[in-house]
Amino acid sequence: MKTKVIKRIVIIAILIYAVYTFISQQRILNVYAAEAEQYNIQIEEEKEVKQELADTKEHLNSSEYIEDVAREELDMYLPNEKVYIDISK
Repeated sequence: MKTKVIKRIVIIAILIYAVYTFISQQRILNVYAAEAEQYNIQIEEEKEVKQELADTKEHLNSSEYIEDVAREELDMYLPNEKVYIDISK
């Protein structure tokens, strides 16, 4: 009779341990899934940046890009080009 009670206690303890282990592992897996989703979002954002840089690299030596940079960054203009300056700023 005592052996049956001990066996039941051992079985119940094992089941409680298994359920606890399962629940704790599921929480860890949920955390890892959330981190994986964040990393996937970062990867997509970096792919977009990479594409923008590749597009810029392709147009880097074009005359249009050089003219745009000269106008915006260096305040340079073509010889016969009229430039209007807003003095209210």
